[in-house]
Amino acid sequence: MRIVVVGASGNHGTALLRRLRRESGLELVGVARRLPDPSAGSPYDAAEWHSCDIGEPGAVDQLAGIFAGADAVVHLAWQIQPSHDQRQLHRTNVGGSRTVVDAVLRAKVPALVYASSVGTYAPGPKDHPVSERWPTTGVRASSYSRDKAAVEELLDRVEREHPGLRIVRLRPGLVFQRDAATEITRYFLGPFAPVRLLRYGRLPLVPTHPRLRMQAVHADDVADAYARAVLGDARGAFNVAADPVLTPELVARHFHGWTVPVAAPVLRTAAALTWRARLQPVDPGWVQLALGVPLMSSERAETELGWRPETDALTALRELFAGMADGGHTPSPPMSARNDLAGRPGALLLGRPAGHGNPY
Repeated sequence: MRIVVVGASGNHGTALLRRLRRESGLELVGVARRLPDPSAGSPYDAAEWHSCDIGEPGAVDQLAGIFAGADAVVHLAWQIQPSHDQRQLHRTNVGGSRTVVDAVLRAKVPALVYASSVGTYAPGPKDHPVSERWPTTGVRASSYSRDKAAVEELLDRVEREHPGLRIVRLRPGLVFQRDAATEITRYFLGPFAPVRLLRYGRLPLVPTHPRLRMQAVHADDVADAYARAVLGDARGAFNVAADPVLTPELVARHFHGWTVPVAAPVLRTAAALTWRARLQPVDPGWVQLALGVPLMSSERAETELGWRPETDALTALRELFAGMADGGHTPSPPMSARNDLAGRPGALLLGRPAGHGNPY
């Protein structure tokens, strides 16, 4: 069975390669803009690698050639930075996803598994979970969410026009692992965050708001959900998240900190001012996204995929924080410590891209 993973060098992709190499009889192909060195060892030595920028004109021809003879394509590629260049992000995320889908159809691949996100959902409840039927129109103030919703709309149309193509959409919460610590710090915190203080297991102050309730899943668990989707015959969308829900109170209690109530306008304004001043890399739309997205039920994944998380969300967060304190990374370009040069103050002020990456 030949499986092609687009965006195989990032957080999700690295974990998926680890998971799939445990299966016998699989031929794994990795596609990325910046290739890892297979000589670096596991899991990157498990795949045949091809370099491709999916947002480039003409990429559909290259991808169709790579996809030829594949039994399934897993589309994980997504660009988070540079957040100050929304056109570039849309080019890669929406345009590139359209290119991947066109190449799948041209190569007559029978199955496509797509990395969607909780971020595709319209604003919803924080006091009870929703199913996959919740509207996928996104949080309009977030460009990330708008792009995720646009790709879901594209897949809706493809499903109607090509019913023979098996499409699976996984919608995970935040995806954590130790090896992604440097990458996540670079994409979301920037060079001024005092992450090394986390080595003491303390988070002194935690902002709290009634709607700051989020879900997470360990990268190895979300990789298992991808593997089950690829190797099985499921169709449709699946929420993927582990318990417990991460509330500010829970995080503060486990990391020996204090909660500080903060109003939503203050959170948005602080994010906007620091982003415009290039003191941190994420735009205020991420605050709107965190406040807006609903809690998800993973019941369908448990029932139809037979999926169960082995790591709870709090343990996954603890592992990520430990990795942040110690500079956890892999040799893959998006996750490499050497790529941390792109997150240093000078590069941040210049708006230098930090590359591809999907943290949800």
